Amino acid sequence: MPRRFLQRYLPNPDTLRRQRSLRFMAHLIGDPALWVLSRRSVANAFSVGLFSALLPIPFQMVIAAFGARLGRCNLPLSVALVWITNPLTMPIIYYANYCLGAWLMQTPAMTAPEHISTHWLQDQLLDILPALLIGSLVAAIAIGALANLTIRLLWRWQVSRSWKARARRRRRAKAASRV
Repeated sequence: MPRRFLQRYLPNPDTLRRQRSLRFMAHLIGDPALWVLSRRSVANAFSVGLFSALLPIPFQMVIAAFGARLGRCNLPLSVALVWITNPLTMPIIYYANYCLGAWLMQTPAMTAPEHISTHWLQDQLLDILPALLIGSLVAAIAIGALANLTIRLLWRWQVSRSWKARARRRRRAKAASRV
């Protein structure tokens, strides 16, 4: 079942509440609704986490935590999914978002020079920013919705599969007891 798989990798809420650095948020972390692993809470956590990850803003984990609180979805999962945009993947993801935004705005995407410098980025920021923001917002909404739908379907498929397996085991046990 997906729940068992996720429980293996998610932290224990009691352990987090006892940590000294997180003590000021103990009342927020302690909300049991934010730790539930149900189809709805996991699917919504994927939406919130991926939405936050694709936005080119600082403090994405804080945005994901507030989104999890508002959406009543799984907090650690939504915060952990933000790390999809890590320092290695960030340039690729944000460049793809920029290209999507440029395509949506029907403007040609700028090509980067051989050596990107902070001076070049500062000069081009006003030209890049509108396409990056629009592309990031569209990609975040689309991928968040697609992730939500995919998780719900995968969860339903897995539960259906386990029910069928359990029914097969019962039939075999019943047939074996007759003999």
